[in-house]
Amino acid sequence: MCGICGVIHFDGVPVTRALLNGMNEQLAHRGPDGAGYFIDGNIGLAMRRLKIIDIAGSDQPLYNEDGSVALIFNGEIYNYRGLRRQLMGRGHRFKTDGDGETIAHLYEDYGDGALSNLRGMFALALWDGRQRRLLLARDCFGQKPLYYYADSKVFVFASEIKAILAHPDVPGVSRFEGADRRALADYLSFGYVPAPATAFAGIHMLEPAMAMHVEPAGLTRRQRYWDLPALAPPDQAAKADSYIGDLREQLAEAVKLRLISDVPLGAFLSGGLDSSLIVALMRQHSNSAIKTFSIGFAGDESFDESPYSEKVARHLDTEHTAYRVQPEALSLLSELVRHHDQPFADSSAIPTYLVSKLTRKQVTVALTGDGGDELFAGYERFYAADLMRKLQFMPAPILRGAAGLLQRLPEGTGYYDPIKRARRFARAASQGLAEAYFDLVRVVDIDLLAALCPGAALHSPMLNASPSAAQPHPIAALVDANMRSYLPDDLLIKADRCSMAASLEARAPFLDHELAEFAAAIPFNLKLKGSRTKHILKEAAHGLLPPEIIDRKKHGFGVPLGAWLRRDMTPMRELLLSRRARERGLLEISVVERLIAEHEAGARDHNRPLWALLTLEEWHRQFVDG
Repeated sequence: MCGICGVIHFDGVPVTRALLNGMNEQLAHRGPDGAGYFIDGNIGLAMRRLKIIDIAGSDQPLYNEDGSVALIFNGEIYNYRGLRRQLMGRGHRFKTDGDGETIAHLYEDYGDGALSNLRGMFALALWDGRQRRLLLARDCFGQKPLYYYADSKVFVFASEIKAILAHPDVPGVSRFEGADRRALADYLSFGYVPAPATAFAGIHMLEPAMAMHVEPAGLTRRQRYWDLPALAPPDQAAKADSYIGDLREQLAEAVKLRLISDVPLGAFLSGGLDSSLIVALMRQHSNSAIKTFSIGFAGDESFDESPYSEKVARHLDTEHTAYRVQPEALSLLSELVRHHDQPFADSSAIPTYLVSKLTRKQVTVALTGDGGDELFAGYERFYAADLMRKLQFMPAPILRGAAGLLQRLPEGTGYYDPIKRARRFARAASQGLAEAYFDLVRVVDIDLLAALCPGAALHSPMLNASPSAAQPHPIAALVDANMRSYLPDDLLIKADRCSMAASLEARAPFLDHELAEFAAAIPFNLKLKGSRTKHILKEAAHGLLPPEIIDRKKHGFGVPLGAWLRRDMTPMRELLLSRRARERGLLEISVVERLIAEHEAGARDHNRPLWALLTLEEWHRQFVDG
């Protein structure tokens, strides 16, 4: 695992080592074990390395035989051993024993077609000295990040935005300022700025499964080399037993490939189905002891999954470490914003960051259960949307009236608070299916957005994640939209930033693109079967996990943020109602005051919009105010 960055000066000005070093140092947490540089006139590449495979060798940049190809990359290529044998059979000579050099030799033979041969997670930059062009690319799901800035003088790229901002020609201007409130509407609705945009004007994110060519003359070209396959339609004659054997084989292969490591390896274990199944397969295919890690939070049992993770650990006989912490949320705000480089409203970054830091004390690599809900329709919101589809015969005014009545009742801060969940469902069900689904997942609803930032409400953020008409089933279309928006722009950003902040490599077997292609071909009714989400995956887990783990209610990875914020609202007031916040002119301060007052009084649980506003203000203080 590494961090990469680079520059092309279109005006011909030579790139200096000092310039690259200034950018590269911003990525030191991603690669504390070493640094590498490549300079060819007005083009320069740099990287920071976290040593995982071929510890003694494989220092980057990596080259082909004659040095005409120079490569830096962040990630792991899990099928590199098979690719290496094929390349050696065609006469290629290797100088290292690692996975990265494989990419350089593949490019010699296949050009851009090399990307389709890679099974792994990666963001790469490859300089083709013969054609004088730079190739940038990301893995199929976007597990590893890559950002870039371009104008008439310079092209700058990096794993994290802070390294791009270290280049003196990058202005670092906020996209939230000015009359256009589109970026603010997106952020307040989604809780993140959807790719390819970022919070900075002129800085973009390369999307998953995309390749980009950049030439010293300033020409760029982008192309997609892989796409998510259409999900198979429901087939009422299909039986789960017909798929379970092959599904287990695919899962086992994805896990085995991710056990390749020359450093200590473990796994996150929340006690949910996905992470527990990954650990069960690790146990089957590893000869060494399995180290597992979980985190629990005191103060609200509805958020504490530690009893389940400990049950799985005993069942699978792992070396389990359970951390129990009770941090103050605001004490982590500054660190989280600094590592994300953008306002990021997903509060599950708090436990992800903490468990990553604690896990890194014992291992350098950790497998995760990320992606299981996306591949197998695991989120409760998919069932909720399907239920809404069946309730469309009910008049919308009745549903809106029910939502209004529920809004008058006080909301608790518990994970399964019934009033909060019922109100959101009734409100969403009064709309069309696509609008209803988005209403379930958005951070700030349309009414609050209109009050909080009037200009932003004129923009319709739902268009950025609209369901695809190519999907054969309306709920399958929502699953597809989720995979193209929430997965890469929220879940994987969080996983990368929080793990890399601790210099920990996180690997997600469910996000193996060959496994995803197999899962897409499973009839959709075997994934969402009535009210049972992830039906086929749960059936495949029988014999590997206890029934109470397989059939337990879906529980997201979260913290009791509502209760934490309610303890002492003084720091929140000092931040959100400060003179600096008022002078920005982004928000209606009277509405912010109302949100704080209602949350403090226990009338409503506003933890999600308040956390979104807190990260927005803290981001401005760190990255805009200087």
